Amino acid sequence: MKYADWLGLAATIAAVALLWSLRDVLVLIFAALVLAMALCTLVGSIQRRLEISRPLALALALLLLLLLAVVLATVVLPPFMAQFTQLLGQLPEAGQAILAILRSWLSQGSQMIYGRSDGGWSWLQQSLPINGDGGAALASGLGTGALRLLGLAAGNVGGGLVKLLFVVAVSLMITVQPLAYREVAILLLPSFYRRRGRQVLELCGKALSNWMVGVLISSCLVALLSGFGLMLLGVKLVVANALLAGLLNIIPNVGPTMSTVFPMAVAVLESPWKALAVLVLYMVVQHLESYVITPSVMQAQLQLLPGLTLCAQFLFTVLFGPLGLLLALPMAVCLQVIMREAVIRDLLDPWKRQRLGP
Repeated sequence: MKYADWLGLAATIAAVALLWSLRDVLVLIFAALVLAMALCTLVGSIQRRLEISRPLALALALLLLLLLAVVLATVVLPPFMAQFTQLLGQLPEAGQAILAILRSWLSQGSQMIYGRSDGGWSWLQQSLPINGDGGAALASGLGTGALRLLGLAAGNVGGGLVKLLFVVAVSLMITVQPLAYREVAILLLPSFYRRRGRQVLELCGKALSNWMVGVLISSCLVALLSGFGLMLLGVKLVVANALLAGLLNIIPNVGPTMSTVFPMAVAVLESPWKALAVLVLYMVVQHLESYVITPSVMQAQLQLLPGLTLCAQFLFTVLFGPLGLLLALPMAVCLQVIMREAVIRDLLDPWKRQRLGP
């Protein structure tokens, strides 16, 4: 290799190392881009429906979001926080109830198979916690995980607020002049690919808009169905559990599983069979969401394979933490568009035609 080649390789390695060291900032910038895309979608919808200028549509959108935030803060948030705190307080007792039920089932199963309650499954019974530590550990794990996922960890409230302000500020700046920022990104591409790169970015924006609208509708319907079903079953803390089901529905695979744990923990304190009924209810709701709601509201969204979605969630969580888990699906949506358009259609397909010849 020549000196110029070694210099280029060193520059590439240094650039990769720099990007890796700034990965936390980059994921915040991507979060700002996702939020800006949501705002641009809302502004564009208002502009088309009312046939007004973009600045006026932006002002109306911000006013609408402000009114929505006030309503949520005054009407929805207080009962949710009160019930969520009560829910976290009931988790240790629910954990102990679950452990007691497991011990009882193991004893009955051992009695049926071995003829005595301390048969071949005694080692499994002895491995279960006996005192309150098991329920406390379960409560601590679920509570800490939920709070970290929501970005409300007590020890990092100040840092979380700073990050939130940064994301909101950058997203508002991009929303005011989206085309100018898009052209800045286009200038980073080689001149021969800028026209095509503009098309790819537009497709990424369209895919993100479709995904966000679909997820919003889907999450609202999941929250309503879950709340209605919990009311019919007579489960307590309906508001907290229904809102958690809607919020966690944004995270595929992991979110619906986490949302099922909380109402089952409340129901198991009343009756084990009610907990099983809650499990059946949430399975029905998730099947409706997967096979009826999502196909109906996301017809224009590109389909992501479940295995690829799970791999993306695992990879982005390892790289970026809880925020990476929240942003895994929009990242996967953008990456799939880029791979399909830039790699497959623009690189691999022409190369294949050249190899095959006329």
